[in-house]
Amino acid sequence: MIFRQLFETETSTYSYLLGCERTHRACLIDPVASEINDYVELLHTLNLKLIYTMETHVHADHITGAGLLREKLGSKSVVHRDAGALCADLMVTDGVLLQIGNLEFEVRHTPGHTSGCVSYVMADRVFTGDALLIGGSGRSDFQEGDAGQLYDSVTGKLFTLPPDTLVYPGHDYHGNTVSTIKQEIAKNTRLGGGRSRAEFIAIMQDLKLAYPKFIDQALPANQSCGMTGEQ
Repeated sequence: MIFRQLFETETSTYSYLLGCERTHRACLIDPVASEINDYVELLHTLNLKLIYTMETHVHADHITGAGLLREKLGSKSVVHRDAGALCADLMVTDGVLLQIGNLEFEVRHTPGHTSGCVSYVMADRVFTGDALLIGGSGRSDFQEGDAGQLYDSVTGKLFTLPPDTLVYPGHDYHGNTVSTIKQEIAKNTRLGGGRSRAEFIAIMQDLKLAYPKFIDQALPANQSCGMTGEQ
C-alpha cells in the first residue's frame, strides 16, 4: 500500500492519500481545495490514478478539493447520504464497502459532530475525521451535532475496533500524527478512561467554543463539493 499523510497548516487539516501498488488506483480522504496542485503533482510522481475523494463529513473549517479534483482528474466524490452534499457521485451508508484495487474501506456512520459523519475502516487503521481526535473529539454544537450521539458513535463504532488499530484523525492542533484505539480508550481526555455518556455530554456543554472562523464560506461551498463559482 502507498500511504501519505498530508497536512494543511492554516486549518490544521489532515488529508490522506492511499494507493494500490498493484493497480495504481488511489483515493484521497478529506482533500483541501488550496492543496490541489500539490495533490496532482504527488499523484503524478507516484504514478497513481485518483478514483475517489472520500469525505468524512461536510466540513466547516476548510473547503474541500473534491469538485476541483473531479474536474481535473475525473475522480468521484464520496459522502454519507445525510451529509447534505447532493453534488457527490456516491452517497454511502453505514456498512458500505469501497474497493480500490487491493485496498478495502468499510464505511462506518459516526454522527454526532455532524449528522453525516463517517469513519473509513481498513484492516489495520481507521480514518476518523472529526468524530475522534487524538486525545479529544470534534465539537457537537452546530451542523446538527449531538454530544450523546457522538459518544455513542465513538464508543460503539470505533472503540470496538481491535485495540492496535491505528487512528488517523481529520485534524490535530498539537503536532500529533497517529494514535491507536487502545490509547484513545485509555487516555482520551473527553471519551477515554471509562467516562460515562453523561460525563461526556457535560464536558461538551461546558466547552464554550468560538464560532468557527470559516464556516460561513466553507459550509455552502462544501455542500457543492467545494465549487464556489470562483474557480
